[in-house]
Amino acid sequence: MSSLPTQADIDEEIAAIAAARTADNGTRLDYPPYRSTILRHPARPPVPVDPEGVELWAPVFGPRDVAADEADLTVQHAGEPIGERIVLTGRVVDGGGRPVAHQLVEVWQANAAGRYRHQRDQHPAPHDPNFTGHGRCITGADGSYRFVTVRPGPYPWRNHVNAWRPAHIHFSLFGTDFTQRLVTQMYFPGDPLFARDPIFQSVTDPKARERLIAAYDHDLNTPEWSLGYRWDIVLTGTHRTPIEDEA
Repeated sequence: MSSLPTQADIDEEIAAIAAARTADNGTRLDYPPYRSTILRHPARPPVPVDPEGVELWAPVFGPRDVAADEADLTVQHAGEPIGERIVLTGRVVDGGGRPVAHQLVEVWQANAAGRYRHQRDQHPAPHDPNFTGHGRCITGADGSYRFVTVRPGPYPWRNHVNAWRPAHIHFSLFGTDFTQRLVTQMYFPGDPLFARDPIFQSVTDPKARERLIAAYDHDLNTPEWSLGYRWDIVLTGTHRTPIEDEA
């Protein structure tokens, strides 16, 4: 018999935390329904290092290093990937709505069947030989980014019995220095798994969770080819996008 909690157990824990919600509305570092959170952040105080010394060993990114076709995840192989093609665009802005230009944005995701191109992903969904699942671009002068990809599928994980992640795309932003990396996840509207997902629910403020969900934008559709979604990333201020290392 499995020693893992059931979905009903996790639902009960999520509901109890929501009912006792305090002023702590950020992303919880330790969120009991998400069993491995205690293993996913440092348990000891940080060790001071010389940031200039670190950056001497770090990559240097810029427009010369990022090709335009890296933002199209559907053209990286000889054939086309299987799945629902989507265009995903938005702006990276600060808390005052000012654009963050020339920002490196990276994405990675599962394929349409919900499987990552990674050796640790061994769940029995098919690999797509024409989809690797990662891309990058540099934001424009207005802070805009744009990716072409396929909508990822949900996938199982072993947090508890019958645990499934909502469909999502991971985003990474590097800021002005390599040491300023921010990581977050973008979700799709109307997903029935939201209420049952401890990772999504670890953002305890409902309004903050809404900021992780892209909006369907019919005007972004390409007729007979793809659907469009819009998602802005706010880096600072009271309406900032939740990030994974936020206390």
